[in-house]
Amino acid sequence: MRGSLDREWRKIGLRPLAPMCLAAAAACSGDANPAALTPGSGTTPPGESGAVCSIPLSDIFDGGVGRDGIRSLENPKRVPVDHVEASYLIPEDRVIGVEVDGQAIAVPHNILWWHEIVNFDIGDTKLAVTFCPLTGSSMVFDRSAVAGSEFGVSGLLFRNNLIMFDRDTESLWPQMMRESTCGVGTGSRLPLYPAIEMNWTGWKALHPEGSVLSSQTGFSRSYTRYPYGDYDDVDNPETLFPHPDVSERRPPKERVLGVVQGSDGGTVFPFGVLGRRPVRAVHVRSSGRDAVVLWDRAAESAMAYFRDPDVGTLGFKVEADQIVDEETGSVWAVNGLAVSGPLAGTRLEPVPDAYVAFWFSWVTFQPETSVWFGT
Repeated sequence: MRGSLDREWRKIGLRPLAPMCLAAAAACSGDANPAALTPGSGTTPPGESGAVCSIPLSDIFDGGVGRDGIRSLENPKRVPVDHVEASYLIPEDRVIGVEVDGQAIAVPHNILWWHEIVNFDIGDTKLAVTFCPLTGSSMVFDRSAVAGSEFGVSGLLFRNNLIMFDRDTESLWPQMMRESTCGVGTGSRLPLYPAIEMNWTGWKALHPEGSVLSSQTGFSRSYTRYPYGDYDDVDNPETLFPHPDVSERRPPKERVLGVVQGSDGGTVFPFGVLGRRPVRAVHVRSSGRDAVVLWDRAAESAMAYFRDPDVGTLGFKVEADQIVDEETGSVWAVNGLAVSGPLAGTRLEPVPDAYVAFWFSWVTFQPETSVWFGT
């Protein structure tokens, strides 16, 4: 089946689209006529394999760049955070942070604007760090669910969200659905790997000995330039492709930390609400367990963690602009690590189904979500 995906997509009625530029150039200008897949009954065979798509084809659009037109990276070069090849980053640039076998690795949005997927093989751990610039969604997947197959960018979008494909079966995987929806893998789930999103300054402060992707990726890209104009302005309602109506409870492009509950629900913690205070610790429930959402305004970061490490269930509060646990008074950072006090070095377990996205996209994929309005 390898190499046949373009032909298979044509068989389901994909019509070419005048190039939308996407990550290949600056945000587009002029008129374009987005072309959806030919609507049918909602499930149309994608090719000779006889597999079906489990999502409405009318909501899938051709981004105009083709398969691998936005090229994923495979095990790119990493450098120390103070290396000259990391100088393309400025303090407010955002990174996706992962920790693997004691290694703290930052994958900047700057790189992902242009590549969207970074495949890593670190020991026995195989990850796909993914970011969709159109939906603002940062998600890291454990590739062991697909036998370690690498992921690429299909050039298609579902409700403006990146559709990935795995290079072994060429099945299609909309990022925010966390499962395959077309091809032989249809119905297979992708587990999320713990990750945190924050600004570059915050990451360096927490991980001065960590590493970051080098600007030397082997591709000629302007990693200092955001290629979508004002697309990510918090109040900008525009999307590049037609999109379902969205609840106006929050600004459309506001970043939210969403904690998934079930297939359609969850709770979002809007950055605009969290940011009214320097730090926060909000007690929640997730997957039937006690959890806490930690927030750090300086790092522009929020993440959810379970509250029951080996020492027992902890309660959290804020004292003198620091997050402390009520049981020991230990001080905790937004990455879930106790940095001082009796529990120093203890780490909270991240909630697996928590990630950052734009409000408009989160509520599209989790329509029964509730909003935390804080104090």
